Amino acid sequence: MPGVGSSRVKLLLIAMLFFLPVVAALVLFQTGWRPRGQVNHGELVLPIRLITDRTFRTLDGQQLSVRLWHKKWTMLYFGPADCGSVCQQQLYKMRQVHIAQGAESERIQRVFVVTDTGKLDQLRSTLKDYADMQVLTGPADAIRQMAEQFRLPEGSPMQTLGRIYLLDPLGNFMLSYPAHADPDGMRKDLVRLLKVSHIG
Repeated sequence: MPGVGSSRVKLLLIAMLFFLPVVAALVLFQTGWRPRGQVNHGELVLPIRLITDRTFRTLDGQQLSVRLWHKKWTMLYFGPADCGSVCQQQLYKMRQVHIAQGAESERIQRVFVVTDTGKLDQLRSTLKDYADMQVLTGPADAIRQMAEQFRLPEGSPMQTLGRIYLLDPLGNFMLSYPAHADPDGMRKDLVRLLKVSHIG
């Protein structure tokens, strides 16, 4: 019956119309393609993660809870106490992006989580130009547990040092920036987030 064959062909064509866009989207996503109209410059974390509470110490020995960060937008960096060239470049980048927010800069804070305690005296000297940065230290286990909450497909901050992480004022980890990220893109992301956000 010729009608049956033509009906099957029509059904197959209709099915292809539904499934081709899905297949195409999956292929584009897997190959890393993103639309030019993509708004954010950082790498979006999906799903967004709530960072659980931890207690650390500041460089002057005071206890500080992660919960205290939840009042502001937070740029966070994990790095060693000797803070080599990549570390210093990222701290400088964070500071400049922060300053560039002008009056809105009060809604942002910068946090440096020190991944070891071997050269804290050297770190204090390095940080003279970053007096308003919150610096956290702690036992190796606590630092490692904290870092695991920021694990991405590329690894945890303990393995891939150099990345900057962005948290919202509720403590949600939402964006990250690799070491080579354009600071102007970071600035634009923060401008947009601060504009649309009613928190922090």
